[in-house]
Amino acid sequence: MKYIFLRAIRRYMKIGMFFYFKNITVFNKERLPKNKPTLILCNHQNGLIDPLLIAVTIDRFLHYLTRAGVFTKPLLAKLFHRFQMLPVYRIRDGWGNLTNNNAIFETCTKLLSQGETVVIFPEGGHDLRRTVRPLSKGFTRIVLDTLEKYPETDLQLLPLGLNYEGILNFPDKATIHFGEPIPAKSLYTGQRNQDVITLKTRIQAEMSKLTTVVPIEGYQETLDKLESLKVDFLKPQTVNACVKNNFEAPVKRHKARFVWLKQLFRFLLIVNYIMPYVVWKYYAQPKIKELEFVATFRFAVTIVLGPFWLLLTALVVVGLFGFTAALYYLVMSLVLVLVAVKL
Repeated sequence: MKYIFLRAIRRYMKIGMFFYFKNITVFNKERLPKNKPTLILCNHQNGLIDPLLIAVTIDRFLHYLTRAGVFTKPLLAKLFHRFQMLPVYRIRDGWGNLTNNNAIFETCTKLLSQGETVVIFPEGGHDLRRTVRPLSKGFTRIVLDTLEKYPETDLQLLPLGLNYEGILNFPDKATIHFGEPIPAKSLYTGQRNQDVITLKTRIQAEMSKLTTVVPIEGYQETLDKLESLKVDFLKPQTVNACVKNNFEAPVKRHKARFVWLKQLFRFLLIVNYIMPYVVWKYYAQPKIKELEFVATFRFAVTIVLGPFWLLLTALVVVGLFGFTAALYYLVMSLVLVLVAVKL
């Protein structure tokens, strides 16, 4: 029953992502190891949208290491546990809570020894900036503990890069880049301190190949320069090369077309889904304290209230004009969403 529930939720989320994103492009998915325990290591810019994108892209049941702060409310904590999310505690969660990580890391090593797939965001938190920040050493403990406690485990490390055209925008575009899997044993010598450094250095380098990396030093100045050149942030290799080569040969985005038509359809979309829009604009959005969660809450309002409002309105149309008219309304409403988002 648990897996039926997870599969149903994943299917619903996949449909939601299709209607929410203008485009999601996946590169080199065939690199995902088959029938081997895998630790997926990914950059983290976009709140809960990041793990959701991974979930709808990879057709297997994943376990996620997630910051403990989102588990504070009992109902949400129960829901997140159903989604196979495991809380990870940081210093900001209180020194006393850090010892709770021991049991979480032990759970991860056991899952990997059983051939499962675990997802971790090794930067230790999310950040809107287009870069790969220094990695925390928590993931190295999972890797080394697994190899030490279960030496027969053929653990694979899979770097992943998520890139967004504009995280705060709706609709947005995203690309998912799969890196080459790395056998964990190839980076293991048994000298723990050195192995920690080796793992952090290698994974940082591999993730940086898959993610648009704007150097932290002089970040805003470099970002402004790239934006003035209208580079395509969905192409990390070429944008990174542009920065490295002193902004020569930028890869430009396609010039926006039919702007007025897009604005018209998006206005009609707001009118047709006025209740979800009002809830988002005047209730949910003002309460968001971290910009990294803007897309998360917008998506949540969309997939929860959007279908509810659509069905409620269709029932009103049935009462006023009959079933056929309501069916036409439903079809036209879905077409409107597709045109407004995909155009």
